[in-house]
Amino acid sequence: MKKSLIAISMLTTLPFTVFAAQHQHDHISVDYSGKPATPVTAAHNAEVAKGLNFNDKTAFDRFSRNQIAEFDQVTADILRAEFSFISEQFPDSVNPSLYRQAQLNMVPNGLYKVTDGIYQIRGTDLSNMTLIRGETGWIVYDVLLTKEAAEQSLKFAFEHLPEGNNLPIVAMIYSHSHADHFGGARGVQNLYPDVKVYGSNNITAEIVDENVLAGNAMSRRASYQYGVTLGKNNHGIIDAALAKGLSKGEITYVKPDYEINQQGPWETLVIDGLEMVFMDVSGTEAASEMVTYIPSKKALSTAELTYDGMHNIYTLRGAKVRDALKWSKNINQMISSFGQDVEVLFASHSAPVWGNEQVNTYLKMQRDNYGLVHNQSLRLANQGVVLQDIGNAIMNTIPQEVKQTWYTNGYHGTYSHNAKAVYNMYLGYFDMNPANLNPLPTKKESLKFVEYMGGANKVVEKAQADFNQGDYRFVATVLNKVVMAEPSHQQARDLLADAYEQLGYQAEGAGWRNIYLTGAQELRVGIQPGAPKSASADVLGEMDVTTLFDFLAVKVDSIAAAKLGNVSLNVVTKTKQGDVETTIFVELSHGNLNNIVVDSPQPADATLTIAKTDMVNMLLGKTSLKQLLQQGKANMTGDKQAFGKIASTLVQFNDQFEIVPLN
Repeated sequence: MKKSLIAISMLTTLPFTVFAAQHQHDHISVDYSGKPATPVTAAHNAEVAKGLNFNDKTAFDRFSRNQIAEFDQVTADILRAEFSFISEQFPDSVNPSLYRQAQLNMVPNGLYKVTDGIYQIRGTDLSNMTLIRGETGWIVYDVLLTKEAAEQSLKFAFEHLPEGNNLPIVAMIYSHSHADHFGGARGVQNLYPDVKVYGSNNITAEIVDENVLAGNAMSRRASYQYGVTLGKNNHGIIDAALAKGLSKGEITYVKPDYEINQQGPWETLVIDGLEMVFMDVSGTEAASEMVTYIPSKKALSTAELTYDGMHNIYTLRGAKVRDALKWSKNINQMISSFGQDVEVLFASHSAPVWGNEQVNTYLKMQRDNYGLVHNQSLRLANQGVVLQDIGNAIMNTIPQEVKQTWYTNGYHGTYSHNAKAVYNMYLGYFDMNPANLNPLPTKKESLKFVEYMGGANKVVEKAQADFNQGDYRFVATVLNKVVMAEPSHQQARDLLADAYEQLGYQAEGAGWRNIYLTGAQELRVGIQPGAPKSASADVLGEMDVTTLFDFLAVKVDSIAAAKLGNVSLNVVTKTKQGDVETTIFVELSHGNLNNIVVDSPQPADATLTIAKTDMVNMLLGKTSLKQLLQQGKANMTGDKQAFGKIASTLVQFNDQFEIVPLN
């Protein structure tokens, strides 16, 4: 099996962070640059700017407050250099609200004091690294995306910390199951081998399980959402919403010694003499997540439930919809439990908020924003507003006070796609209009649309007139039908790319901008390099065997498999010490691959005994079953062809499938 079969899928178990950091370049291989903003787009963005409160500089003050040391040349943030084009002036080709976020995320640049005994490194990665002083050493809370970023950030911190420079890291804590919060783990452990590791409830299972089965599709989609092939300039990527971008290097994972909140939603631990109260908030921003209150410091870590902007209820790369109501209620619980005493809020992204009144104001606005998305989406749905319309309709339900608050704006998640996520969570994709129940496949539908409209040339002629008037949304809709029907119609392709580009220039959401601009790019020059080709074996090694076979089941060609009849196999994995770790019974039946954990091998065509690490290496393509059998590292009894029969039904996913039609 080739490396890409499993490895590509793993990239989206760790949402986009792994995706973007693993590839070694994010530039395109052709000389490509976008077109200027049209007068319509320039006027649109100028009009948006009129409604924004640029006089509110509060966030800029918070982001720069309490800086202890600015990065030196060794630790100099490459991300900042890559975005050096960000200036005081708003370009016509960027939504001014998004550009203001890009300016704000240029501020973090070094070591900062949060409060007595708590410090943060901000600006080396998408996320923040927090250092908390204990009795004998330091507790590091969230460890960035890559091993390299974690190591360099810690070295810089210990050169400039005003206290405890000679003390070790005694504990590290992962707030949740996304890679930009645990990926630097091995870097910390390399520097401090005795570090004790804590994680949120069920974090390991969620890290290796989330989204594996749809991994190839998510990986390709993520290349659009995060614009990994776009240039960094005013016609391309200008920000990553949560911060400037991602560190480069290796994503790693050290399995926690202890997972918190296993017995319930609240747990209090004393870690290196410091009392910490943990509240389980899993099912909000991450499938495994917790927030933390430190009573002695009156400090609250909100993990990723808050940042300076609105988060995704549905992430555009594809993932299970998150629970906006639970999100709002969990923030409300934080206010109820900690609001009376808290004096500082710090989070996984953005800068802290200081002062009891300011923290409560911040939390209440965030709480109410997610509550509005949930409640108003359902109010509209209960009044008959359908999925396609609800993204526009919700904008009329957001109070002006919320719209005018910078840290509720849709840079990462938007009101539009979050409202659709709430609709989909409760009502699914179907709006009950019979016409939408069983439409033709997209290609056949496009051919009929173009035929009804009088042919491609007629459509393009009308679309050009609409484009000139700035009606880019409908131009994109109608020309997508033309390009679907006639991929080689160059005039339609060019005009569709132009429409996507202007929509990208107008978008407030960073993901929306990247999706539109990547679509335009691929229409013009085709799919470009930049997608990931490998995953972290460090993380893959934590996946249980049954999940690995669940993934293989997705790759089975059911028609080919049905011709083989029934094939059964026991897979017994062993630890390094030779002890039986897991036994699963695998059965290929009626074209479907099933597996179940069993207490002992079942009657089967064959039994394969193998070390878990060797199984992972085999699935990564680093070795083969034949080699392992020859080396005595694996043993198979019964039908020696059983595993090969199953493997013969597996298909190779195309990791560069079409999103926009290729010419």
